[in-house]
Formats: sequence, C-alpha cells, structure tokens
Amino acid sequence: MSDSEAKGGRAAQLKHTGLRPGWTTGACATAATTAAYTALLTGAFPDPVTITLPKGQTPSFALATEELTDTYAMAGIVKDAGDDPDVTHGALIRATVRRLPIGTGVVFKAGPGVGTITRPGLPLPVGEPAVNPVPRQMMRDHVAEVAGSYGGTGDVEITVSVDHGEEIARSTWNPRLGILGGLSILGTTGIVVPYSCSAWIDSIRRGVDVARAAGRTHVAGCTGSTSEKTVVAEYALPEDALLDMGDFAGAVLKYLRRHPVDRLTICGGFAKLSKLAAGHLDLHSARSQVDKGFLAELAQRGGAGEALAAEVTEANTGLAALQLCMAAGVPLGDLVATAARDEALAVLRGAPVAVDVICIDRAGTVVGRSPVA
Repeated sequence: MSDSEAKGGRAAQLKHTGLRPGWTTGACATAATTAAYTALLTGAFPDPVTITLPKGQTPSFALATEELTDTYAMAGIVKDAGDDPDVTHGALIRATVRRLPIGTGVVFKAGPGVGTITRPGLPLPVGEPAVNPVPRQMMRDHVAEVAGSYGGTGDVEITVSVDHGEEIARSTWNPRLGILGGLSILGTTGIVVPYSCSAWIDSIRRGVDVARAAGRTHVAGCTGSTSEKTVVAEYALPEDALLDMGDFAGAVLKYLRRHPVDRLTICGGFAKLSKLAAGHLDLHSARSQVDKGFLAELAQRGGAGEALAAEVTEANTGLAALQLCMAAGVPLGDLVATAARDEALAVLRGAPVAVDVICIDRAGTVVGRSPVA
C-alpha cells in the first residue's frame, strides 16, 4: 500500500466506492505520543486524544492501553486501516515517553516490534529506528504543542513499539530492505486510503475526462502528493490537470491512448519510475520490483564502468543505486526518466500525446528528467 494520499483523486475514489479510509501507523504513533506526553505533564491521559494531520484533518483516537509512572508514560492505540487490506490493521501501536535533559530535543527509539535500519539507501541513516521522517515530524510538532500547553520543555525520548510487529513484518519487504526487528512507522498524510484497483483505475479515467472537459491540454500522472507538488511547481498545473496515478501507470497511458490530450507529464519517485522504465505498468511493490540489473545496464550506457555497474547491481535499494551513480557523475536519474518516457510512448502506440518524465527523491528533489517526446 502506498502512503501517497493525493487529495482529489482519492476523495473521488472513496465517494465512488463507499470504502472507509483508515489511519497510518504514523498517525497512531503520533496520537499515542500526544496522550502519553500529556499524561506525563498533567497526570491524566486524554481519551480520546485528538491530533492534527499534515493536511489539517483532526481525527480522534481511543486509547487501548495506558500506563503512568514517575519516570515515563505509555499509551497505546489499535490501528484501524479502514477497508484497506493492510497487514498492520488491528495492531497495537504504543508510544512510551520519558523526560530528557533540557536542550536534548526529541529522541526516537525502536521498541519491540519496530524495525531498525541496517542498510543504506533508505530515507534514514543506518542504526536509526524505522520511524519515517513525516511521522517523526508529526510527533515533534505534537510534543511541542503539548509542552507549550502544559509547561513542559519538549525534551523527550519517544520509544515506539508494535505488539507482534516483528512477526507482522515478515509479511512485508522490510527484511529484504534491511529493516530488521519489526515494522516501519509510515505515513505522509496520516490517512490510509483503501486500495481498490478497479475503483482507483475508474477514478483515473474520470480524472482524464474532467481534464479534457475543462479544456486542459497538459495533464500530469503523479504517484503521490510529493510528485503532485513537484509538477505544480514545475508547470503551474491546475488541480483538475493532476491525475492521482498511484501505482497504475498503465491505466493512465491506456486511457490516454483512447482519449488523448496534447501532453502528459509523468512524475514520481525514482524507484517507482525505474519499474516503468523496465516495462512494468503496475508499480505496486507486491507486483513489481526494482531491477538493479536493469539499472546497471542503464548506468553503463551513461558511462559507468564495470565496477560501478557491479555496485549498482548489488545496491540495497533503487535510491542507493542512484546515489552511487550521482557520486560518480553518471546521470542515472535522466537515463531512467528517458527510458520510462520511451516505455510510455510505446504503450500510447502513436496516440497524439507528447510525454516527459520527472523522477524525484523522497524529499521531492528532481533527480532525473527526460526531454519531451
């Protein structure tokens, strides 16, 4: 399940299907942290506890467990993934908060069931708990808010744990990626949108229809909210020209083949678009994987020697492969973007649609682009 929750397309999807959204592990951990720190400062747990998500929603969460001592407070929340077939649905997410000396800031620890990063190429350094950057920021923001309300310093240690998380993680890609000991705490918007292939593809088609009806001549297929922001910054496209493509690149291209617009920009993460470059039209991790051998071949076309190509083949992730090539001055990002564009043109089969591709990293920085063709 992708955590890329773009507002417009998925809202249409949910309205269309009646599927119930849920909450990410990051949102649950933030709510548990907020409740625990409040109790540590006031002696009482807010129940339910309300948090503010990155896009302004203010959900409330009931506490499933709580514990308060002189030195720490712990709160736990059962994750509700809505109607999404999420392996973490029903998991108990706990946050234990302890005071730290003034000036320490917020320190994150991996408790039982939360993984630790053991290989490079992920958005966190080796040795860090697998609590992703957006959930970390959400927790920092809420710690600061609670500290401001109740006279705390905001200097705390947050230990996030997931009951049975190590067992659940065996059903994910975490072990292969070098995230060992449990799950990752994920989420970019805090909301889990139910994963329904037919509903999502239908919403893509409706998005194309709306754009054509509005007279748009340039649309963008985006894998998530970060890529949406990138294409808006690049091309100032209006909201109705943004297609919430998610993992369904093939759905966008096949529908545009029958209902063309003048220009399509495809924008997404480097790893996802490397799959499109290799010929995959469904970019979901359960159905396609980054082919490091293919990336090594592209790198060699861009001037990489055999030693670098071997390093790319053995890289832990697509991001790690990209970083190796960037350090060596090999434009792997551009090569992937151009190959993805060519694959898109092949699927379009001569339909009058000009295509360009933009690859970004997790922060939204452009790391590769193709010419328009």
